[in-house]
Amino acid sequence: DPRAPFRERLLQGLSPLGREVMEGLTLGDKRGLEEGYALFQKAGLAHLLAVSGLHVGFLVGSMVLLLWPLGRWRYLLALLVLPLYLWLAGPSPSLVRASLMAGLSLLGLFLGLGAAGVLQALGLALFLQLLHRPETLLSLGFQLSHLAVLGIALILSPLPRPPGAWGYFLESLLAAVAAQAFLAPLLLHRFGFLPLLSPLANLLALPLVALLVPLGFLKLLLGGALAPLVEPLVQALLTLGGLVSQGPLLRWGEVSPTGFALYYLGLLPLLLVLHRVWPWRRALVLASLPLLVGLLAAWPKPLDLWALDVGQGDAFLARMGRAEVLVDGGRPEQGEKLVRALRALGVEALEVMVATHPDADHYGGLLKVAEEVPLGLALLSPAFPRDHPLVRTLEARGVPLLIPGAGTRFRVGRGRLEVLWPFHPSGNDDQDGLVLLLDFGGPKALLLADVPQGVEERLDPPQVEVLKVSHHGSRTGTAEALLQRVAPHIALIGVGSNPFGHPHPEVRERLLTRGVRVYRTDQQGAVRVLFGYSW
Repeated sequence: DPRAPFRERLLQGLSPLGREVMEGLTLGDKRGLEEGYALFQKAGLAHLLAVSGLHVGFLVGSMVLLLWPLGRWRYLLALLVLPLYLWLAGPSPSLVRASLMAGLSLLGLFLGLGAAGVLQALGLALFLQLLHRPETLLSLGFQLSHLAVLGIALILSPLPRPPGAWGYFLESLLAAVAAQAFLAPLLLHRFGFLPLLSPLANLLALPLVALLVPLGFLKLLLGGALAPLVEPLVQALLTLGGLVSQGPLLRWGEVSPTGFALYYLGLLPLLLVLHRVWPWRRALVLASLPLLVGLLAAWPKPLDLWALDVGQGDAFLARMGRAEVLVDGGRPEQGEKLVRALRALGVEALEVMVATHPDADHYGGLLKVAEEVPLGLALLSPAFPRDHPLVRTLEARGVPLLIPGAGTRFRVGRGRLEVLWPFHPSGNDDQDGLVLLLDFGGPKALLLADVPQGVEERLDPPQVEVLKVSHHGSRTGTAEALLQRVAPHIALIGVGSNPFGHPHPEVRERLLTRGVRVYRTDQQGAVRVLFGYSW
């Protein structure tokens, strides 16, 4: 790789974490920065590790300033550097957008036409990117990059620029707030939380980044000679991220299409006032604020069932309006990933956590969940012994425990959870597994744990829309008689790489013959069945 020597010089003389941060800041490479990236996310600084307008601005600004004696030719030289940066860092959507916008402005300045307007440059960059690769529209980086610039342009452009250092401070803070205002629903939708101190964190990080980005570019050429300057600045940035990451987070989770529309409609009066389209500005501002607050308070919550991908194991999340139920959690090594998935889906706490039986591929990940996520109630199969690690963890956390039997019912949010099995403990782990019926206010889902056909024959379930097949698709379960009774439209199979032949061809054939749509976590990843939204 001809870029390797540049990367080696960038990393020379830095600590392991310093190398990772500088790769992210300079080249947008986040590989190996899992812990640090999570810290930057919680601090609202993750965008610093995705090269975009900030990085291009520092690069172009530094060159234009250093080459001032060359007059208009400095704009052309700065323009010629942009393809080199794209080659070094890779053509990510945010970097392509920033390079196109900067290139248009530099070309206009070189030709004496003046810099392109932000909205005009943004629109042309959007058009060119989608013309080249229409699928880029689905990229999260593309969406975040364009929305942030749009927010800054629409909110800051009509405001007067205050003079002096205080004016620069205020403008930087307003830019961070404007970007956050336009990004809020998308960030909540994709990551499940929004750092409330993000504008302040960005303001404090800006001087450090203003030094680190140009130093990073120089380090690509000069190597370890600049390490004594770079390392303390990186450590200062990490310290800032660590402090701010402890601040409050707004947790929300997935945003419905209606929620997106209502949020941006709520911003519209503010934009009309700022651009003086409507003369009664004060009244509109006052009217838009309670509208936004009301939208947040009344935001619809999903009614859905997630089959989470935890490899060869089960983990199902039922969101029933304003309450969530987690059924099983995969193997112990999946615990950290499971917690991250719950947070990304906006789960602050679980109303109910269920461990259907004491096989490691069902309860293992729940150990981490019990440590990290507040729980209202834990339901455990009677097969769990009193000294089981999960029981000890739940008791140490003070979580109420219940060993339910058939006929136990709970009202959960806008839905209902009913235990259909077991009636009495048998002493067999699989036969004593908890069989659950989830009622989402009409649509229903039947979760069979790992119970064998002998148990299925004794069940009396209603017809359901969704069936979680028994034992990862083992031939010992999901019999034809059960399928005839419950008549599911969708079958979910939690499965990964395994030596058992799961799901068994006979089970797949039975499902397909009855016209059931089959979704497997080893093929589709996490699967979501959406039943609707609840206000």
